[in-house]
Amino acid sequence: KDEMNNCREVVVVSAIFGDHDKIRQPKGLGSKTLEMTCFFMFVDDATLRGLHNHNLISKESNECKKIGAWRLVNVSSNELYQNPAMNGVIPKYLVHRLFPNAKYSIWVDAKLQLVVDPLLLIHSLVIKEGVDMAVSRHPFFSHTMEEAMATTRWRKWLDVEAIRMQMESYCENGLRPWSPSKLPYPSDVPDTAIILRKHGVASNLFSCSMFNELDAYNHRDQLAFAYVRDKMKPKIKMNMFEVEVFEQIVLEFRHNLKRGEVSKSIPGDRLNNIKRATPDMFTSKGLGKCQNYFLEMWGESHA
Repeated sequence: KDEMNNCREVVVVSAIFGDHDKIRQPKGLGSKTLEMTCFFMFVDDATLRGLHNHNLISKESNECKKIGAWRLVNVSSNELYQNPAMNGVIPKYLVHRLFPNAKYSIWVDAKLQLVVDPLLLIHSLVIKEGVDMAVSRHPFFSHTMEEAMATTRWRKWLDVEAIRMQMESYCENGLRPWSPSKLPYPSDVPDTAIILRKHGVASNLFSCSMFNELDAYNHRDQLAFAYVRDKMKPKIKMNMFEVEVFEQIVLEFRHNLKRGEVSKSIPGDRLNNIKRATPDMFTSKGLGKCQNYFLEMWGESHA
């Protein structure tokens, strides 16, 4: 905890739960970067056992463990969500509370490897742009509902009925498809594998509001993103940079693949009762309260 409180400039945060990823060292660090930047990796007991088994850390040492630039924070499995992905949401969106003295933060999914100095990223994507946070836009989707349909189609979250309820709630409370009226936001769908923040009132409020939505529904943060962002007053200043920038600042790897991975995303007692996706699940008939959303989205698409 003292190390976290003493991080006063830039903190780079990641997490591995359920031994789903490998620890990847950042590249391209400047000579002074480690003096101004903290790297923290949150891990659970399963991940720690995997690191022990591969002799990456000592079982005997009780000292704060480090692997390269990353300082490890072991989180007790007894205090976690059943879904490993939801556990990653805690450091991803509550980073300002975990590191209350840090001025800036960068969240990096564990499947990514930073290849550009984090100080350079903060300067070029946040400070120079005069924004509260920066995130890559999605390479294919502009509308939240496109992501919702893809989430069910590709089984990223099996409980389709829960997603239906979530999207209907958002539609009832004002969610609209992306259109030029939402500029300067160029899209409603981000790629949140990397998030850069200037810690302050706006980004802290956005992050806390996002966490509340994810805790209420599911860990698929792209579904809640535009709803939370568009509800904020005053508006958060956000740099949604092009996917070509994303591809230049990180390398992306596959997760560690394990049998039964899909079933772990939902508690076992609910798995047999969920309603899976069918071809008409996300039509205007299936999402009656979002009919206006669909009509507006299709009208914009075919204009």
